[in-house]
Amino acid sequence: MHVQEWLETVPAVSIYALVGLVIGLESLGIPLPGEIILVSAALLASQHGEIDPFILGACATAGAIIGDSIGYAIGRKGGRPLLAWLGGKFPKHFGEGHIATAERSFEKWGMWAVFFGRFVALLRIFAGPLAGVLQMPYWKFLIANVLGGILWAGGTTAVIYYVGVVAESWLKRFSWLGLVLAVLFGVGSMLVLKRKAKKSQGAVREVETVGAGE
Repeated sequence: MHVQEWLETVPAVSIYALVGLVIGLESLGIPLPGEIILVSAALLASQHGEIDPFILGACATAGAIIGDSIGYAIGRKGGRPLLAWLGGKFPKHFGEGHIATAERSFEKWGMWAVFFGRFVALLRIFAGPLAGVLQMPYWKFLIANVLGGILWAGGTTAVIYYVGVVAESWLKRFSWLGLVLAVLFGVGSMLVLKRKAKKSQGAVREVETVGAGE
């Protein structure tokens, strides 16, 4: 069976649940491709009337807000030992350089780091737990979390769905291209952040070396 024909047989409620679950787990602090899943689902909704884009956007938004809130609670309770544990389990995502980059963003932007972090692949993983670890007041976190979740999840769903509808005939011939572009965008943003993280990690080590020499 062709992939697109198979997707047509998947119940819409399963798509809603999958999108909400993956985005929620990613926001909670588990490295998952939430953006790719959301873009793919929105493109699918633009081509199949069974999937309601409003319900899809609502599920994605709910997953983002709830996941971030749980991540905040875990980070607030676990503190820095939690970050050290995550660094040992997921060094590619929670290494010293990544933590240093995220912390500098929080120190500079405060609650806006939570808001804008929603739009950057790896920062979506950090935002909730790190805000909790750094003891950000919950009301500030909640405002940034809700606004960022609505704008990112709802906005992404609306834009991708609209593009899919406008270019429906073209996408039917090249339905795989939208997913490829989404993957390239996600990989590109991760590579940029990883490069910044490596620079930050080098700076941290240099400071530690200077401190040890003194």
